[in-house]
Amino acid sequence: MPGVNVRLLYFAAVRDALGIDAEELDLPAGVDTVAALSSHLERLHPTLSGKLAAVRFAVNEEFAAASAALHAGDTVAVIPPVAGG
Repeated sequence: MPGVNVRLLYFAAVRDALGIDAEELDLPAGVDTVAALSSHLERLHPTLSGKLAAVRFAVNEEFAAASAALHAGDTVAVIPPVAGG
């Protein structure tokens, strides 16, 4: 079964690490959950390796569990923890 196309939005430290704030990806077959996407992003962007464990993922503007399924056309936000003062 082919993968799906999703739009990724990157915020704060993740955006800074990648140097981009968004991209569209055709996910390979098997990358069909938030957890699988996180692993895929670390392989695709080595600068993220080990940095995604603490981030929150939102799918279509709703925070999503690691087990949440991804579907064609989804927008996935990658939101690192934010420190405030």
